[in-house]
Amino acid sequence: DAHDRCDVLPLGSGALAGSTLPLDRRDVAAGLDFARVSGNSMDAVGDRDFVVEITSACALTLIHISRLAEEWILWCSAEYGYASLPDHLATGSSLMPQKKNPDALELARGRSARVVGDLTALLTLLKGQPLAYNRDLQEDKHHFFDAVDTTLSTLAIVKDVVDAIEFNDDVMRLASSDPGLMATDVAEYLVVRGVPFRDAHHIVGTAVRNAIKRHSTLADLTADDWRKLSADFEDDVVELFDIDTCLQRRELPGGPGPKAVSRQLVRAATMIEASRRMVRVLGRRSTVAKEVGAATRSPGGAR
Repeated sequence: DAHDRCDVLPLGSGALAGSTLPLDRRDVAAGLDFARVSGNSMDAVGDRDFVVEITSACALTLIHISRLAEEWILWCSAEYGYASLPDHLATGSSLMPQKKNPDALELARGRSARVVGDLTALLTLLKGQPLAYNRDLQEDKHHFFDAVDTTLSTLAIVKDVVDAIEFNDDVMRLASSDPGLMATDVAEYLVVRGVPFRDAHHIVGTAVRNAIKRHSTLADLTADDWRKLSADFEDDVVELFDIDTCLQRRELPGGPGPKAVSRQLVRAATMIEASRRMVRVLGRRSTVAKEVGAATRSPGGAR
């Protein structure tokens, strides 16, 4: 996405006001495989939006990686036990012999702060710049290269984690089967039968309070127990507390139903393949640019 908006050739802008020489900028853009030429020479040399665009993409990527890492760090803890990492992606505690630290994820999470700092530095660098080129802009290189290098290396680490992490299906299924999670489903069950949501919310809230007092769960209530709270409940209300039924009822686009998730997986695979095609295209463009650059530097090779 950043590439599409940065696909602009600045060559020919000169220091700020172009050139009196009969340059064919569009021919150069075609030779270097740029989509278009810059439309304003002062903006072309003084603007660093392309640096901010790419660094912003890096920062946003690492923010999402950081969120994933935080989730999986919790999941790998003894308290959750949802997942575990192999030894080569974790380390032992320097103090506690029984502890295995998910270091790869912790480092990935920490790196997001570094790239967000790069983006903040670039935005601060640009905020007071007058028009055209100023030497201050040389300071963009460190932050730009650091952001890209950090993002690429972190992506490689996270890919290894994604490939190797193991999930404890039984523990995760048990946690997701908590009857309390289906309370909203019961409220929506009543809404479908014409009960206003505010009333349905109150009815189910009462059931929750009663269950807590009895040290039981909503799944322990019988259909007759539910009917004491509202005549709109039928015998099938007790079926709402089965996790598979719960998921199958959530087949809205983007939801967690099995069919909806399958569609999301297909969409993700399509996006990944599109990204791979873009990488291949950019690789070819880079090769063309290097070949053109070499030709223009060689004797008799100028266009």
